[in-house]
Amino acid sequence: MSVERMEVSVSSAEPLRPVRVPQQNRVFLDFFWDLANPDQEVRLKAVENLIQYLQTGDMADELEYTLKRLVDGLAHTRETARPGFSLALGQVLSAFEDISLQSILDRIKEKHNLQAVKKKLARNAMFGNLFGVLALHQSGRLVKEPQVVLGCVQLLQCLIQHKQHLKDLPSKTMTDILTEIPEEVFEEVLLSALEADLASAFRTPEQMQLLLVALQHFPQALKPKKLKKLLDSSTIINADNIPKLVEVLKMAARSVKKERVLPSVALDLLKLSLKEDSFQLFWDKAITVGMFKEPSGPTHYLSYRLLGSALPLLSLSQLKEVLSGEVMMHYGEHVVSAQKPDRFKLAPEMDTYVSDFLQNCRNSDKQLVVMVSFSSLTNNGYPVVPSVWQVVQHLEPAALRSYVDWLKGTFLQPQSDRLLDFSTRKQKDESKEQKESSIFRLRKWIVARLASIINNHQVKKHEDLIMDVARFVFFHAFFSAKKATTSDIAETSRNPSIPLDDETRGALVNSFFGLLMSLHHMPLIDDSAAVNQKRSVGVTANGTMWIYHLVQFAQLLLSRPKHVQSIQPFSAEQKQAWDGMLESVANLKRKAKKGRTTESAAFQQLFLLIGMLLFKAPHEVLDIMKDLQSCIDKAQEKKINKKKKQQAMEKEEPEWVEVMVDILLSLLSQQSRHIRQVCKTVFSSICPHVTAAALTAIVDVLDPDKEDEEDGAVVVTDDGNKTQKKLKVDDDEEQDEDMEDDESEEGSDEESEGEEEEKEMQEGEVDQNFRLELMKVLQQQNALATEEDASSEEDLDDEAMMQLDKSLSALFSEQKKKIEEKKNEKMKLQKERGLVRDFKMKVLDLVEVFVARQAGSPLILGLVEPLLNIIDRGMSSGSEQQEQDFLRRAADIFRNHLCRSKVYCRTAGDRQGELHDLLDKLMSKARKLSDSSLCLYYFSASLYVVKVLRGAPPTETKEEPTADGAAASVNDLRFMGSVDVDRVSNLFREALISFMSRRKSPLTSQMFTDLFTRFPVLCVNLLDTAVQHITSAVRGHQQCQACVLVLRAMQSRDIQQLLSSYEWTQLCEKVSTQLVLSLGQVGQAESKVAKEKLVKTLELCQFVVKNIHQQKLFVDLEQLKQALQTLTSNVSFKKTGQLEDTYWAVMKHFGVMKPKVDKTKPKKDGEQEAAPKTMKGFLPETKKRKKRNKPVLEPAGDKSTPVTRPGEQKGMTKKKQDKKTKQKRPADSSAASQTNPAKKSKKQPDRKAGKKKKPKQKKGGEQM
Repeated sequence: MSVERMEVSVSSAEPLRPVRVPQQNRVFLDFFWDLANPDQEVRLKAVENLIQYLQTGDMADELEYTLKRLVDGLAHTRETARPGFSLALGQVLSAFEDISLQSILDRIKEKHNLQAVKKKLARNAMFGNLFGVLALHQSGRLVKEPQVVLGCVQLLQCLIQHKQHLKDLPSKTMTDILTEIPEEVFEEVLLSALEADLASAFRTPEQMQLLLVALQHFPQALKPKKLKKLLDSSTIINADNIPKLVEVLKMAARSVKKERVLPSVALDLLKLSLKEDSFQLFWDKAITVGMFKEPSGPTHYLSYRLLGSALPLLSLSQLKEVLSGEVMMHYGEHVVSAQKPDRFKLAPEMDTYVSDFLQNCRNSDKQLVVMVSFSSLTNNGYPVVPSVWQVVQHLEPAALRSYVDWLKGTFLQPQSDRLLDFSTRKQKDESKEQKESSIFRLRKWIVARLASIINNHQVKKHEDLIMDVARFVFFHAFFSAKKATTSDIAETSRNPSIPLDDETRGALVNSFFGLLMSLHHMPLIDDSAAVNQKRSVGVTANGTMWIYHLVQFAQLLLSRPKHVQSIQPFSAEQKQAWDGMLESVANLKRKAKKGRTTESAAFQQLFLLIGMLLFKAPHEVLDIMKDLQSCIDKAQEKKINKKKKQQAMEKEEPEWVEVMVDILLSLLSQQSRHIRQVCKTVFSSICPHVTAAALTAIVDVLDPDKEDEEDGAVVVTDDGNKTQKKLKVDDDEEQDEDMEDDESEEGSDEESEGEEEEKEMQEGEVDQNFRLELMKVLQQQNALATEEDASSEEDLDDEAMMQLDKSLSALFSEQKKKIEEKKNEKMKLQKERGLVRDFKMKVLDLVEVFVARQAGSPLILGLVEPLLNIIDRGMSSGSEQQEQDFLRRAADIFRNHLCRSKVYCRTAGDRQGELHDLLDKLMSKARKLSDSSLCLYYFSASLYVVKVLRGAPPTETKEEPTADGAAASVNDLRFMGSVDVDRVSNLFREALISFMSRRKSPLTSQMFTDLFTRFPVLCVNLLDTAVQHITSAVRGHQQCQACVLVLRAMQSRDIQQLLSSYEWTQLCEKVSTQLVLSLGQVGQAESKVAKEKLVKTLELCQFVVKNIHQQKLFVDLEQLKQALQTLTSNVSFKKTGQLEDTYWAVMKHFGVMKPKVDKTKPKKDGEQEAAPKTMKGFLPETKKRKKRNKPVLEPAGDKSTPVTRPGEQKGMTKKKQDKKTKQKRPADSSAASQTNPAKKSKKQPDRKAGKKKKPKQKKGGEQM
């Protein structure tokens, strides 16, 4: 602030200003500091506060000072400060209208005169002028003072020359001024001043922009006659001016290369061409021809951005013409070429332009033209826009219907002449045999486009449109039309002009089952349900499932063999299965009307889905359909007549639930998310009926020990280059992603294969059989060198060499085939393992559902060991991502859904022996493990088994309002249900002893802490063992953990309630005895483990002593006190910390308080340095030269440094000054000057020494 004050006082040369303004009001001056703050919020607040302050009263002096400071600040060196001062000046001028704008403009010109300013400050002066004009413009008063407008424009015209610093800011400011002044002011004042700029409009984009703005706002002032006079033409856009306009647009394109935006001059020229009715000329000559003469770069990008910005401005006919021209072709080539990495992509910007146009345009015809045009821009038949283009969500329903009709018509009758198709140079060079059929590429994209419209829930569509698309895809996937029928099958009215090939039908099949998945999760179209009400999905407005409508359509097609032909006709057996499916669904629907249940809906969904699979894989699905129908029949019979059913089932046939589980496992082997979710829903509905055999079938699939011998649900076959499961179904759930990944990885896979083969040939182990074969070939052709002919110079003749080449070529090609076969076999095995792991991940869905729905079933206990085996095997398996995901999923189900579930089996009374044996097995396994993380799962399983054995406390103790609540709670704590407490206690005691006696035990103290917390009765039985190991554990760490366990147990209120007063006293005596022995073993606690053990021991001591004193127990603590007192001789408490604080907290209970330490070091230092007091005028011992040469003999100085550091630094600086003037001073003055350090050292311990130092030095100087 002092610098600012100096600037103000120096620059105030004109009128004398009272000094009281900056000195009197500190708050007022702070406003100007805040205006230069980098934070925008602070600057805006400062402007607001400054205006309020100036309006409070008579502030003439402050206002004058404000104007001076604000004008000076316009040229601030800090970039963020200039806008702050400019805004403040504009607001001040707006608030105080009596201030003349002309005076302010004169101040700005005078203060920031470019002619008078120094060269290094010229740039700041330029910005000062610019921001001054901006402030005058922001005041909103320019319209009232035309002469000021003229002055501002003239000043800006001067600033335009300095483009290297200001860029186009002066031109933009001038344009903004023109947009706000009236036409009279422009015509009378500015036109003559701007005439030169307007006449040179074709020189720079800025001048052209100025002319366009003037034409837009002042058409009467710039009539054709005036333009003729200025530009030699009455219009701007004409054939003669096209070359000039092209150059202006090119300059504008290069000027925004870094900003990547559309220059405003280009859009204004487009608008002017529409106004002058010369759009066709401008677009064809200036844009299409002129801008694309140069290679791809800024000029091309300007044209693309102009195309996107022009969409809302063009008429329907102009849209059709522009979107089918050369600019669109160039844009398509850019999109294709920009797919390579590290290339600029303009497609996201074009998506934004199209999305904004569709969102703001309500004209369905224009929307349709834009969508069809971009969809018709194809590269060898494949459109450049993605099949999941999100802009479709902004279409009006009428435009969407027309667009879908266009897609279907193009699919059936593709017409290449109506497409805007192009090929890149590389594609033109390729042979036609290597190209994919353009018709197939187009149809594949259309199928994906139709599916994405249905999948996108944001698209505004009606049910009839959804059904129309689904019927279209289904019909052409599995049927073909013989002849047209009535309106009930509209799909037969138009046949494909080019027959559909197998690849196209495969894409249709995959797309159809993907649609089924989307329809299964589709919410109601007109969903007016309440917020809290559960929303229905997968059904139409009348409550019927979408898939049921499609099944009805399929039945209609099957019933019209004269008009419709199936691609794979049903056999008699398959047709019978189809009819049986329809009958079963009808029966389920009738029963659902009586009492609608989720079970019937799930079975309907399963029936209908398998029925649809009959069209895709009839041979594989046929047996599943039969089994499913028999299961439903048996399930219904069981409900009707349970006794008869039980008698029949006791003979040979398996339960219907077991067959149903086998069917679900078979279906899960298919890679379809829809089937996976339907199977999960069906299994959820049959969970209450699941038997032990059915659950065993699920567990056997997951059993790692049976992985090699399983041959049930998953079969991996090698079909060409594809590995598939039984009932092969393409992965419809991630179709688009897979297609993209395959396309992007094809090239890299081929390259990597060649490299791997070379490595195998070079670095791999030599095949001995191949070596023998090679030796034979060489020996047959006499080409193998031996010792006899080693010196021979004869070579093989040409014929022999040719024969040798053929033999070697055949041999190496055969060897290469063998290597490829081995590689393919290896990849096949990897894919097979991946498919098996993926299948098991799906089976885990069933396990998760069963654990969640039937947590209280006794069958749930059969999942404990299988899940543990999965976790055990998973932790020792490979580190592949799929393996880790499977392991993580299984562990989550086991711990979070099974062991931590609040619902558990409470009817295990008849299985006590079995559960106790299981507990014994789990604990034995846990002790033998080497991995602590795996042991945690086994220990959690053991606690879960104990919880099941204990069961829930009797309801009588909870419901009866007993007077003695404490007794009731103790009974609850003692309740252990069916647990054999002695046997279980022995098991956990052995585990605890193993933990305390083994150096590397997988068990942890946290496991036993959980045991003590959840089962206090077992904790009471294990306390004695834990207390013994306070001293007898194998290592200090285990002894420390024993202290922790005993402390946690004694702190538990449940334990305190379970123990009687006598037992509690005995426990305290045992613990105190062990603590005395433990403290007696303490040596120098220097290691981390020893310190931790001592801390935990003291914490236990603190609790025990405090509890004994509070409850006044008769326990002798004298030995413990003596052991604690002798502890200070063995352990040195160097500083305050947890160890020392805990120790004195314990001793406080014995009445021994922590001694207070007096800080006596400063006094001792003062006494040491007070010795030279009587030796005035002589050097102290520490300052003598002989001492300085021997730094080893200066311990006293080192000790005093931390205390006297500030004083010494000051003393040294004074001493250096004395050294410089030592030769010029008399001897007595030098001696007198040396007394000062001694005085300083004597007074340094005093806190006020710094204040007394300077007077003493002055006094010494006076004595001199």
